[in-house]
Amino acid sequence: MELFKKTNFDFLGHKWPFIIASLVLSVAGLVSLAVKGGPKYGIEFKGGMIMTVRFASKPDVEKIRASLTKVLSSPPSVQTFEGGSDQNEIEIEVGVDHSGTKDANVELEKNHQTVLATLAQTYGQPGNGKLDLNNATTGQLSARLTDPLQRAGVQLSQQQVDELAGAVIAWRDQHGGLITKIDDVRSVPGLTPPAFSVLNQESYLAPYTAARNIEIVGPKVGADLRSQALNATLLALAGMLVYIWFRFEWVYGVAAVIAVFHDTIITIGIFSIMDKEISLTVIAALLTLVGYSMNDTIVIFDRIRENLHLNRRERLDDVINRSVNQTLSRTVMTSGLTFLAVLALFLFGGPVLHGFSLALVIGIIIGTYSSVFVASPIVLVWHDWADKRKKTAPEAPLTAPRQGSAKPVAPAKNSVKVGK
Repeated sequence: MELFKKTNFDFLGHKWPFIIASLVLSVAGLVSLAVKGGPKYGIEFKGGMIMTVRFASKPDVEKIRASLTKVLSSPPSVQTFEGGSDQNEIEIEVGVDHSGTKDANVELEKNHQTVLATLAQTYGQPGNGKLDLNNATTGQLSARLTDPLQRAGVQLSQQQVDELAGAVIAWRDQHGGLITKIDDVRSVPGLTPPAFSVLNQESYLAPYTAARNIEIVGPKVGADLRSQALNATLLALAGMLVYIWFRFEWVYGVAAVIAVFHDTIITIGIFSIMDKEISLTVIAALLTLVGYSMNDTIVIFDRIRENLHLNRRERLDDVINRSVNQTLSRTVMTSGLTFLAVLALFLFGGPVLHGFSLALVIGIIIGTYSSVFVASPIVLVWHDWADKRKKTAPEAPLTAPRQGSAKPVAPAKNSVKVGK
């Protein structure tokens, strides 16, 4: 399928606006990274605790942030989910002390308990002596119901009490993890009216749940993950450089790798400007971007090589323009369809895929034009410089030929090397 036929756009003639835009974005991103001391790493890379808390109604984020700041040693990050469908959820992120004066694992567990206690004090009813059903575990609920059920004459063995508590907690988790009305629990299998009466007397419903989605990562694990992510990206670039060097010519490999570095730096820079975290999903998106952008560049380079074989006397800039025009339909279809897919993920994918899809949205836009307006001009500039150097190089003096010998033949003009 071909969307555009016999186009003749002068892409290289309009390269400077794109090159200037790339320079501005690159410098702005690098300045932002320098000012902020590097990328804003997620919990996976720096270590710490991240907790998702769901409320029955829209929470007061400033109130929660102020309450936690008073009791935690390091300022927490409290924010709502961007792009999430449930605006009643917040994300609490607490880092660890990297000075080495504290045990990281002990500090992480302490922070976890401090956050839970602060939420219970702010939104719960800790003074009434009842158990918070929205944040209780199966073991806590079973221990709380054992004696009251016996006093109420409900004849259940300990195993049956454990099973009943498990059924209540399972029902809660299956219905969003947050019970808003105690009467809703009546539908739990095995919960008889006397048992429900005991449950109602011994528990209360806090307007939030923090019993799910808790991630704790130690700083050593985070440092290892950060190192592995960097090594994976650099090894991918090195492998692609070697392949293109072997497949085409070394300058083509350098141009392709520079273009990919350009895409990656701009994407990370925009994340820094927007104050977005670099998480494992974002690293996955960057690696996807590296392969996607490199593939687009190789397609154009391969068409350039084919056209140079067909007409070696044609100017290189004309060959590049013609090659880009010939691959224009393919570029628009692949990049356009991929962009629509990741844009849908960005708009409707929810908070879990927000960073991943944002990196791909930025990367596809930058990577598509970098193949045309960054990688191709690098190849053209190199060959122009090489040709000028050959023309200005002093020619070796020719000695007079011996009598009867043939005249020395002038060296042929070097042509552009197009591949192996």
